[in-house]
Amino acid sequence: MSDENYHRMAELGVVVPNVELIRGALIEKMPKSPLHSSIVRLLDRFFLAQLPPGWHPRAEQPLTFADSEPEPDIAIVRGTESEYFGKHPTVADLVIEISISTEHLDRVKLQLYAEAGVREYWLLLAEERVIERHTEPQGMGYQRVERVLFPATLESTVFPGLALPPSGLFPA
Repeated sequence: MSDENYHRMAELGVVVPNVELIRGALIEKMPKSPLHSSIVRLLDRFFLAQLPPGWHPRAEQPLTFADSEPEPDIAIVRGTESEYFGKHPTVADLVIEISISTEHLDRVKLQLYAEAGVREYWLLLAEERVIERHTEPQGMGYQRVERVLFPATLESTVFPGLALPPSGLFPA
């Protein structure tokens, strides 16, 4: 299914609201755990306060690609929110997925993000307190992957000086 057909079906009320278009297929999204919801909200507030002018965070909002419309937990996109009143962004500079029970799907989405030119992808394995930073997209993957165990941090390659995770991200 193309993203045009997906949008047409959504306008007609045929598509249920808890799905994502991934590689032309409708994939049901997992219910959000309290941990997942809390981390997304903490990161959204963190990025609102830390990002330089000209970028903004989008929490659980679509990105439109050729055959997919994933809804990353956090996407950092260039421009103002009003620039996206008529269409979803087609790329992000940084995407973060918080994985509680969705690691397999988050790794499939990693391929989408690399293909779309997302410069940096972070996968937070929340229960293990592991953070992966994927950089240098090429084809369906990233050339460089770094993993740290909390409380260690990694600095963004896209936004120098911006380090994750912020304090208080994981429960004590």
